[in-house]
Amino acid sequence: MKILVLNSGSSSIKFQLFDMRGLEVLASGLIEQIGEKEGHARLKRLPGSAGEQVLEEKRVIGNHRDGLQVMGRLLRQSGALADIATLDGIGHRVVHGGEHFSAPVRIDHRVVAAIESLIPLAPLHNPANLVGIREAMAHAPGVPQVAVFDTAFHQRMAPRAYLYALPYDLYEKHHVRRYGFHGTSHQYVARAAARYLNRPLDELNMITLHLGNGASATAIRRGIGIDTSMGLTPLEGLVMGTRCGDIDPAILFYLARETGMGIDELDALLNRRSGLRGICGDNDMRTIIGRAEKGDERARLALEMFCRRLKKYIGAYLALLGGADCIVFTGGIGEHAPLVRELACEGLGGLGIVLDAEKNRKGGEGIFSIGRSDGRTRLLVVPTDEEREIARQTRKIIEAGM
Repeated sequence: MKILVLNSGSSSIKFQLFDMRGLEVLASGLIEQIGEKEGHARLKRLPGSAGEQVLEEKRVIGNHRDGLQVMGRLLRQSGALADIATLDGIGHRVVHGGEHFSAPVRIDHRVVAAIESLIPLAPLHNPANLVGIREAMAHAPGVPQVAVFDTAFHQRMAPRAYLYALPYDLYEKHHVRRYGFHGTSHQYVARAAARYLNRPLDELNMITLHLGNGASATAIRRGIGIDTSMGLTPLEGLVMGTRCGDIDPAILFYLARETGMGIDELDALLNRRSGLRGICGDNDMRTIIGRAEKGDERARLALEMFCRRLKKYIGAYLALLGGADCIVFTGGIGEHAPLVRELACEGLGGLGIVLDAEKNRKGGEGIFSIGRSDGRTRLLVVPTDEEREIARQTRKIIEAGM
């Protein structure tokens, strides 16, 4: 059984091809700069012991349909797949499922219409996701296609967690509520952590921290997400690469009055010019740590602000859960920045969180523990794999005939 996972962006298509017998990645790639003067396509195949094979080409890629054709050609050239039409399924990452979707779903015209109706909640993401879905359905009409939503894992939150303290009719009429994101990643690492601990997921309380250019925290009680840091949009919560996270909303009114900034300018300010970049001019944590270690005060400030906000959410979620069996770090920063993990856990010994400095610095392959044996809460680093989770969920939907 072969399943292709597609993540369609506004000017790119990321893809991975899986052999579902062992959830083995046969090939992965990226089609980027779609619609620009020169596009770039790259495919990497992992054909077992023979070593990896890389195919690349630069050419004009006018639209997503052209992009899928390039992808299909590269898959054929690599020998990974004879024809997209022979696939057993295609799984699509969709950012926003609103309240319509609390689980993956087989795509039909009604699902497409529902995703389209949610564009106001995710104007930068859902349109691009829809382009990929429509083109894939046109390109491979006989292949079952499944939508897997970033928001789905968070749909079991209680109203007291997902509602804002705003007039209730704004929720009823305009669907203003907390949705949360990165759900596929939080779900994947929670399940992986439970396997590592050799305990059933439905017996564990945990806090999962997806830390990258976008960052979010989720409190999970017995396998169910009960709260998460991102809200109506991915802007709320932790300090991120270019997003501010939590702020006083009255700042917007103040800036509008004092500077004359309009809605679009304020949107760009909070989403693209704030966060780590806003404080120190960089949004790559590796660069920021390097600058901080050389004495750059702005970089150090950005790092400290990032970790302090993270620590606040850990404390808040420990309170909501009544304690946690484990805390999971994942994402590019969570997996590869031991200094961030150290600063986030610093001073939390009284809450049962005790980092082992040597284990944390040393790291490891796959899942590894970074907590001391005298800590009540296990501390784990778990590499995320959203594409693998999408492939797994796609197979489940197809096999169930849903």
